Amino acid sequence: MIVYIVLATVTCLLALMVEQKNTAPCFTENKGKSSRRGDLRGVLSISLIFVLLTAVSALRIAIGHDYWEYKDIFDLISQDRYVSTEFGFNILVRICHFIFGNENYIIIFGIVAFATMLFFMKGLYDQSKNFRFSFFLFMAFGYYLSTFNSIRYYLVLAMAFFAVKYLLAREYDKFVLTVLLASTMHMAVLFVLFAYPLALVKWKKWMVPVVGVFVASLLLFPNFYRRIIFIFYPYYENSIFDTGETSIINIARCAAVLIFALIFYKKALKGNRENMFYFNLSLEALVVYACCSFIPVISRIGFFLNIYQVFLIPNVISSIEKKWLRTALTVCVCIAGVGYFAFFLHTCKDDATRIVPYLNWILN
Repeated sequence: MIVYIVLATVTCLLALMVEQKNTAPCFTENKGKSSRRGDLRGVLSISLIFVLLTAVSALRIAIGHDYWEYKDIFDLISQDRYVSTEFGFNILVRICHFIFGNENYIIIFGIVAFATMLFFMKGLYDQSKNFRFSFFLFMAFGYYLSTFNSIRYYLVLAMAFFAVKYLLAREYDKFVLTVLLASTMHMAVLFVLFAYPLALVKWKKWMVPVVGVFVASLLLFPNFYRRIIFIFYPYYENSIFDTGETSIINIARCAAVLIFALIFYKKALKGNRENMFYFNLSLEALVVYACCSFIPVISRIGFFLNIYQVFLIPNVISSIEKKWLRTALTVCVCIAGVGYFAFFLHTCKDDATRIVPYLNWILN
């Protein structure tokens, strides 16, 4: 556990060296001389953060509840036997086997870790107006440590996270193509082709009762929706993932963030397309967690929606005019984030995630 605490502390300190800007630049964007030094320091800091996060993930062994299951999948692919994983992932594994040999499964985990963190870090850097705050929330909410499990899912989550910038920029072709590419690794990502555009809809008064009826139907007719889900994901039906459980913690978090944002609606949300998009995604996440317990592995849907709170929370706080209030709320959120991270690590000791204790293939 100490490895995770030290890693989170060091990377968050490095994130403090990244300047807050009105718009987040890309890694390759050319800047003027006056800001070149600050940008270089920021890029170096982010690069070091990326290296540290990737290294800890790539060096792990037997970490994650499905680590050895994936090792078995790699072996089956090398034997040309049937596997349930998508063809894009299978091709990636075959390429790795061709280059590195069939026994070097550790390299495959490392490559997936590299790609996952690349998309996450690029998404954070490109889209966040306050990288240091967004990165802190990314770590505090447990998104990084969660990537040690379900490696295909978190890879496509990272790709969807990265692709949102295309949707917000109305570059719909790039958004769709990125999501379709991600779907060759895990089909669950296709959900965002519906959920993300829906979050961009400007709601009218007449839509409220329609949405209310739809939400009520989720509670009244779960079997109807289950039949639809299992048309696309039949292997989840009656599997170990089909438990009917939900997450009280995520319900509480989504509700708290929504209430917090609504308090500053006029300054933070009204007329702000980007913030309303993030707000609507949190609202969708609340509906999913509260009303859709019939969905197998509900967090795999919920994380596609609530991860954008790492942008929404800093954006809401930055919209507040009074400096003392901004500072006070920032401190409160940071304290809550540290508490959330501590609670997350504590639960990892007792649940089936097998994240704690940390093991690596160099020392263990």
